Amino acid sequence: MPPRDTLARVDADLAAGRVPVARQRLRGLVSSFPDDLTLRRRLAEVYRLYGEPAEAGRWMYLEQDRDAAETAAFEARYHTAPQRMRALAWRGPESLARTAFAGEQLAAVRAACSDAMGRPVDWDTVPSGEEAASGKGAFADSLTKAGCLVAILVFLSIWVNGLVALFD
Repeated sequence: MPPRDTLARVDADLAAGRVPVARQRLRGLVSSFPDDLTLRRRLAEVYRLYGEPAEAGRWMYLEQDRDAAETAAFEARYHTAPQRMRALAWRGPESLARTAFAGEQLAAVRAACSDAMGRPVDWDTVPSGEEAASGKGAFADSLTKAGCLVAILVFLSIWVNGLVALFD
């Protein structure tokens, strides 16, 4: 279905008070056309109807006339660069952005994510939540593994000691 037809259905849904249905339709359009800033703006408007400033800020993040409070709410909800990168749901290079401001925002988020991950990332290989978390918690993971190993060794030594005492 062409975007024009889907947008007509979105308008009809909103007129009938079916806000959740309109939101789902718009989410599908943004997923299919991630570089269309007009669709992102429409989705932000629907989230404003819900009273969700973080989600409105998410979909207006690439717009220069975005609301500062909504942007702050988005950044508070998605506080790490990898989370923001996933939340923006962009695909392809920043050069596909239709405005210079959007391209700069996308480049800044990607660069911050690359810094956080310790390796270059791009919009087509956005790190998963587990991958992003593992980049920061490698030392904690090592400590956890060492603790488990110590616990297993203690258990085995108690078991062997009990076995020796049984046959003694």
